[in-house]
Amino acid sequence: MSLISAADLAVTLDDPDLRIADVRWSLAEPRGGAAAYAAAHLPGAVFVDLESVLTATSGPGRHPLPDPATFAAALGELGIGRDHRVVACDDAGGTVAARLWWMLDTLGHARAAVLDGGIGAWRAAGLPFTVDVPHFPHAEPVATAGPGSRWPRTIDLPALAGRLGELTLLDARAGERYRGEIEPIDRVPGHIPTAHSLPTAALLEPDGRFLAAAELASRFALAGVGDGPVVVACGSGVNACQLALGMRAAGLPDPLLYPGSYSDWTQSGMPIATGAEPGDPPGSGRLRSR
Repeated sequence: MSLISAADLAVTLDDPDLRIADVRWSLAEPRGGAAAYAAAHLPGAVFVDLESVLTATSGPGRHPLPDPATFAAALGELGIGRDHRVVACDDAGGTVAARLWWMLDTLGHARAAVLDGGIGAWRAAGLPFTVDVPHFPHAEPVATAGPGSRWPRTIDLPALAGRLGELTLLDARAGERYRGEIEPIDRVPGHIPTAHSLPTAALLEPDGRFLAAAELASRFALAGVGDGPVVVACGSGVNACQLALGMRAAGLPDPLLYPGSYSDWTQSGMPIATGAEPGDPPGSGRLRSR
């Protein structure tokens, strides 16, 4: 089960195998998640920092994936391991929590889910918060292929560039960033050529919960998802995981993740497209490069 409701999570808070991971973070205030956690969090939740646990110190893009074994060891230090049922939560429509879900799920840890509606759904249900910080013993790390292993279900820049036009590429960023109207952090505005715009907000109800499976499938179909391979991307490979979560909830095949996403693409000086249309693969004359 990739999503869990606040009500269903609440009745299992006493489960000794449960680990709740608070992964609140925002682009506007990267350190704000830790402060919000300190002020109030779900009972039993530990804070999992996007920048230090779910991101490597170097690599393609702004939030490169860490080595799988390093990631698993960091979770183990927090008391999250291979025997635990993990529920990730945030206050951003699952756009950050899905990163932890994707990493665990991709490594084969099937007992991982995202709190549907996040912190807001928990609060709206009148469920309790606490300031108490739990301290769990070290846990046996989730299984990996060992140090230096590669992440499954990913695609890098050279492979993606060689397949533009052959696969469906989804861009999870807000529409104005996709179109190139604004760009708050990356050096060049626009999008990867052939990418279809599917902002993370399009997968959510007004209250922040995910749409029903049939409606999710419809949104993906409108964005160009069909029978062929799908790649999800965003600014730095974090929010794109929410699209992967949405595809799982819709009953669709798992996509590939482009971990470096637009930040890696632009840092590498690759051609870009602007405007509301996906654009053609490089060489069509409808692109501009840095």
